[in-house]
Amino acid sequence: MGNFFSFLKSRVFLIQLGLALLVVVVLVFLLLRWLNSTTNHGEFVEVPDFSQMSVADIRSAVEEAHLRYEVLDSANFNPDYPRFSIIEQDPPAGNKVKENRKIYFTVNPSGYKKVTVPKVIQVTQRNAASMLRAVGLDVQRVTYIDQLGKDMVYYIKFKGKQVKPGDKLPKTSKIELVCGNGKITDRARIKADSE
Repeated sequence: MGNFFSFLKSRVFLIQLGLALLVVVVLVFLLLRWLNSTTNHGEFVEVPDFSQMSVADIRSAVEEAHLRYEVLDSANFNPDYPRFSIIEQDPPAGNKVKENRKIYFTVNPSGYKKVTVPKVIQVTQRNAASMLRAVGLDVQRVTYIDQLGKDMVYYIKFKGKQVKPGDKLPKTSKIELVCGNGKITDRARIKADSE
């Protein structure tokens, strides 16, 4: 046991201990330098604003900024942006990121998704308008025809053509409700009497 303590106090041990500490310090220093150079520590790229750019144009813009990108599924159609253009990006424009960072884009689709026309025939105009608004259709106008059922929907028109419940129309389509005015004409009365 005494030999061990005397070895710890010896000059050879202290020199070896000093060399070992020196090697550790040099290795840590080199490792930190290597990490700084490979991770570009302290070097950032400002994310450009890609909004309203087409998908075809973003490739070169992303490469110029030394970034990568991924296009996510498209969102709901936004009429304020051109079709197939970028409507959202993550991270947002102006953020500082490392080179080669991936930017995620959300693309504006080509148009509104289609919705199914609900069954509103023989329903009151007020209820029909509520049902149509609920699915995303807009009642642009209501016209009346001579039919006994006052404010009862007899048919629906889209761009001047008659549509049936179950047909598909683009969301936010402007449609026309054709309702009865509560009057019956002589011709309609004669037809009803003969039946």
